[in-house]
Amino acid sequence: MDTLVRHRRVSVGGTDTFYRETGPRDAPVILLPHGYPCSSYEFRNLMPCLADRWRLVAPDFPGAGYSATPDDFDYSFDGYAAFLETFVGTLGIDRFVLYLHDFGSPIGARLAIRQPDRIVALIIQNGDIPYEDALGPKYADIEKTWTLPTAEMKKALAGAVTEEAFREEFLNDLKPELAAAIPPDLWKLHWSLVTPRRKEIAIDLIAWLKQNRAWFPDHRKYLREHQPPTLIVWGRNDHYMPERSARAYLRDLPEAELHLLDGGHWLLETHLEDVVHLARDFLGRVHPG
Repeated sequence: MDTLVRHRRVSVGGTDTFYRETGPRDAPVILLPHGYPCSSYEFRNLMPCLADRWRLVAPDFPGAGYSATPDDFDYSFDGYAAFLETFVGTLGIDRFVLYLHDFGSPIGARLAIRQPDRIVALIIQNGDIPYEDALGPKYADIEKTWTLPTAEMKKALAGAVTEEAFREEFLNDLKPELAAAIPPDLWKLHWSLVTPRRKEIAIDLIAWLKQNRAWFPDHRKYLREHQPPTLIVWGRNDHYMPERSARAYLRDLPEAELHLLDGGHWLLETHLEDVVHLARDFLGRVHPG
């Protein structure tokens, strides 16, 4: 079976879009929207591990990775969700499993709310959660800026868009023995792709987390009403979304499978084999290839 990852480009609504793809063209699809400050690069190791039975597709969002940075794009979670919808339409993908991680979670969940019948199942891995009372201590640092006037808030948030801040995002409170497994490529590569315009986009997106709180009830309603089959695989050592963040999903998804691992926010770097084992078992039952 060919599990080679292909690197492709396609025009999505006029935006030159880079994406990674592997697996048989006619196999069940897993859609992989990436988090911040990353790109589809975060799925480079996972994709070939599942490509024997599933087709995996991971785009770089506009303004990230190797995709273009158009001036007229809506760089918000809503805008990215609309882009993701157009992307799957462009590739002719009808139904799929959503892998939700970091900022990819509110983006992918918006797509699920827009078209719930297309969602076969969810795999949630340290995704940005819709539960205000279950966020980690690092979110409190962001919330402190919300009392500032917009210009001052963005100035404060600009300190989070530096190479050193990217490094801290990827290491994210890991134990030293696990931190050594996080490749410097993650922050070196993604920082090298930051332009002045992309820095503005990142600041605006972080600032948009304040507005995103108003959307939390819609996210919870979707989970509660549709009950998509869900695998929650979570690194408990995450200052943004610790163990209580994972458990919060069970309020609306009581039948979800929850697995807590002794890793952090970027499990695919430190616990790839565990995630692959859990995903294969889950997918084999809900979305057999």
